[in-house]
Amino acid sequence: MCGITGVIAFNEKGKESFSLLDNSLKTLALRGPDGEGKYINNNVALGHRRLAIIDTSAVANQPFTDATGRYTIIFNGEFFNFKEHRDKVKDYPLRSSSDTEVLLYLYIKYGAACLEFINGFFALAIYDNVEEKTFIARDRMGIKPLLIYKDENKLLFASEMKALLAFGIPREMDETSLWQYIQFNYIPQPWSIFKNVKKMEAGTFMEIHKGEIRTKRYYSIPLQPPVNPEKDYDKAQQKLEELLDNSVQRRLISDVPLGAFLSGGIDSSVIVVLASRHTKHLNTFSIGYKDEPLFDETKYAELVAKRFNTNHTVFKLSNDDLFDNLYKTLDYIDEPFADSSALAVNILSMHTRKHATVALSGDGADELFGGYNKHAAELRVRKKGITETAVKTLNPLWNALPKSRNSAFGNKVRQLQKFSEGMNLSEKERYWKWASWYDAEQSGKILLTSETQRHRDYNNRKNEILKNINNSGNFNEVLYTDMHLVLQGDMLTKVDLMSMANSLEVRVPFLDYTVVDFAFSLPAEFKINTQTGKRILKDTFRKELPEELYNRGKHGFEVPLLKWFRTGLKSLLMDDLLHKDFIREQGIFNPTEIENLKQKLFSADSGDAATLTWNMLVFQYWWKKNMT
Repeated sequence: MCGITGVIAFNEKGKESFSLLDNSLKTLALRGPDGEGKYINNNVALGHRRLAIIDTSAVANQPFTDATGRYTIIFNGEFFNFKEHRDKVKDYPLRSSSDTEVLLYLYIKYGAACLEFINGFFALAIYDNVEEKTFIARDRMGIKPLLIYKDENKLLFASEMKALLAFGIPREMDETSLWQYIQFNYIPQPWSIFKNVKKMEAGTFMEIHKGEIRTKRYYSIPLQPPVNPEKDYDKAQQKLEELLDNSVQRRLISDVPLGAFLSGGIDSSVIVVLASRHTKHLNTFSIGYKDEPLFDETKYAELVAKRFNTNHTVFKLSNDDLFDNLYKTLDYIDEPFADSSALAVNILSMHTRKHATVALSGDGADELFGGYNKHAAELRVRKKGITETAVKTLNPLWNALPKSRNSAFGNKVRQLQKFSEGMNLSEKERYWKWASWYDAEQSGKILLTSETQRHRDYNNRKNEILKNINNSGNFNEVLYTDMHLVLQGDMLTKVDLMSMANSLEVRVPFLDYTVVDFAFSLPAEFKINTQTGKRILKDTFRKELPEELYNRGKHGFEVPLLKWFRTGLKSLLMDDLLHKDFIREQGIFNPTEIENLKQKLFSADSGDAATLTWNMLVFQYWWKKNMT
């Protein structure tokens, strides 16, 4: 696990950026505290920061050059099954036991086809100094990030936005990205907050030769039903368990201390079940919330830890602990990102890093197997009966009643209103509404300008994101879209940023491509029905997990934002980031809408005002740090 950065110059002017490589590397220090390396030759400058996981010796340091001196690689990630492929390159003079060296020689022997051998997660660049050609690639699921900037003189790439900004690139904000950020709390991939920066798409590689760029997709999640789908539910459970067990085994390879996150939910508990088969006294970590018992799941985590005899550590947090971590989190975010649970992930990563360098996580299961509340709602709409029709009929009542995330009643009203409104929409539009915090009109209204071009760009992006939902009734289309929008844009971004802020590697067994391919080969009814989501996952491990995990509702994590805005963050909001004079001078947001938001925030019927205010606070904090 590391951070990478680089310059590919198209001419002499492009080489001027070589002198800024050190600046870029400094911004990635937390991603790779164990070492730094550079390679500059011809038209390329490559930089690497190392977090040593496999073969921690100096001989495995990067950039890594082959024995002939022709090929050089920088690699951020893990190639879990590299030992299976060492024989393919046994004729080459291997001098380390690292996965990076095996990967480099696989590339030398097979070219871009080497990617087919890799089971893992990565972003990489390989330079051939004879042909002066650069090869760049990103893993199948987009677990490891890679951002790209290009102009007429050069192409820059880096693991994080801050590393690109260190090269002094133009900072021209993309209004369409801002609009979508307000709507989702994150910016969907492959776009970014800047017009001239894109996130490399998952499952693609790029070849750059003499200024010409060729991009090709080498992997796509299989959406089309298989020719011979598994129709036997019991056999499907056996296959799922086998694939997940193999995935977890692959991810236990490490030359440094390893553990697992254990939240008390099904997903992380399944990972612990499997890891415990192959590791005695597995280290497990969870966080609890002293002041928010509704969201404290540590008692369930402790049940799992006790059953599987793990070495379990609980970090009990107060709201003050979350608040004290606020600025550390905001300072590391280098692009607007307003998923407030990043605060908890940051603290969990910080404490876990004191005990381990690698942690397994249960991320990805909700998207694969239909575990979100919106998935249950979508299925109920498609199979609507008397109850669903009644909810739709009562929409005027839901509109009239107060709605808030800060009370059980207000939150239920909010959910019922959103459900009833969604029933009137097509599958595409309903997905868009339920994936969003705010609809296009609401989120667009808060922006000062309303240009035709921005609307056109917005609709083009929306159509691209929704292109695989075809109103066909195939529920896998919803999960497929979640894998690209929600998983990549929100969940994986959050975990990568917050774990790397603490020099911790997080591995995600559910996103092994063999598991993903199998999940999308299954009929939707194996995964979700009107009684339960993640059906096959729950049933597969029902005999091993405590029954208490199955007899409770799904809880997300909620930060006490409203309380903070009315107390500790009030001055930052009212006197600084959302002060009316600053808003007018900034010229981005509609001052009237911002004033209305502040009034609603302090009213009895706050609704989603706290969420939108957090969205605004994150953006304004980022803007002041990066754009002024």
